[in-house]
Amino acid sequence: MKTLAINSKLINKGRFRLDGGFYLNIHSFLSLYLEANEEHCVKLEEIADVMNPPVFKRQFCSIKGNAVEYFQSSDVSLASNNSEVYIYRPQAEKIGAIVHEGNILVTGFGSIGNVRLVSKSQNNVCYANNVARIFPRGSVRSGFLYAFLMSKFGNAQLNKNASGSVVRYIEAPGIRKTLIPNLPETLQKKVDDLVQESTKLREDASDKLKDAQELILNELRINISKRNFGKVSISSIIQSHNSRFEANFHISEGADIERYLWSHYKCKPLGDLCTSISRPNIFKRYYVDHGITFLGGADIFLATPNSDKQLSKKKTENINDLLIEEGTILLPRSGTIGNVAWAHAGHAQKLASEDVIRLKPNDILRGGYLFAFLSTSIGRSLIQKHIFGSVIQHVEPPHLNLIPIPILDDRIIAHAHENVITYSKCMGEAIKKESQAIALVEQEIESWNKK
Repeated sequence: MKTLAINSKLINKGRFRLDGGFYLNIHSFLSLYLEANEEHCVKLEEIADVMNPPVFKRQFCSIKGNAVEYFQSSDVSLASNNSEVYIYRPQAEKIGAIVHEGNILVTGFGSIGNVRLVSKSQNNVCYANNVARIFPRGSVRSGFLYAFLMSKFGNAQLNKNASGSVVRYIEAPGIRKTLIPNLPETLQKKVDDLVQESTKLREDASDKLKDAQELILNELRINISKRNFGKVSISSIIQSHNSRFEANFHISEGADIERYLWSHYKCKPLGDLCTSISRPNIFKRYYVDHGITFLGGADIFLATPNSDKQLSKKKTENINDLLIEEGTILLPRSGTIGNVAWAHAGHAQKLASEDVIRLKPNDILRGGYLFAFLSTSIGRSLIQKHIFGSVIQHVEPPHLNLIPIPILDDRIIAHAHENVITYSKCMGEAIKKESQAIALVEQEIESWNKK
């Protein structure tokens, strides 16, 4: 049993909270670093405005002049800057749901405390009402403020101040109470510079990947009308992979695209272009405090691929099968099926679960081109064609072997590959600089208790 003596002053500050869980947890312990040195801190409300838009009924719409991209709370921590969901712009503007470059976003529902610094590529998009907006005032450096909120001390305060017993949440009033360390100006500038460099690298990476995708889409120019009905002969069912009877396998956008590619382009099956398409077997997990980071299917798409889960290096039997190699194409076998991730330095030498499929390109076709093609809307539809399952949907490695990959002009393949390699390098460097910025903040705060 864990015990801790609580001073009455802490109870007063906690608004007379008497439940032990409020004080006896890792978030409270880390928050004490700042609470014990409150004279060296300022409250967030003193240096920034914090708000949540009101709850609103979203008016979804198609892409047109009055449409704006819409992002949910779960999108805050993702690497992607784009959304396929759009809502009516005048509605979003009326309630103040539009975000702008330099704003800081904080999730207040579900995974509390995920933070995002709005970049140029997300200027004027819309986020859900349960994502708090922070608007730094005056000369406050947004990069420094972001780095602190991303640190273990910032995250701890956000989680400590959260409310709710079953579904925990935090909104603007709770976020405003966050203590921000008043660190030396030179250190704040150094941290801010690193964050701004990291943000620029992420933007460059996003531009390179988008350019590679558009190059492929413009070359293919596939315009398939979406259908949800049709006739399929019994002979085509018998000839299909494993004689599959699901309607989606035969009558879907992915099925139409597949037929179009085979008939209009020289193609090779994806299985012929990879040394392996596989996933590890189910295994017993030995969780430890200090081991190797273990990523789930959703974690591979994070801006900084990470997880609180760590596995024992000694006890995990199939650890070599779980290790992620840089340059591998990753995709989940369930959940967000159809999305793919390129394993860069942020993924390398971490572990991924048996729910993550690995595609290792061979020398026949460039790996960057394979990833760029699979990450397009066309590639996603081709993957989703192979989905099976009624309650929990899946896709398995043998199905992916059959996906047709068009062999385009060598110039296009080389250009797409080079863009993806640049994307990978930029993402790796961006994560490195951001980690350095967060480490500088944490080291300075930890030094307070040593003086």
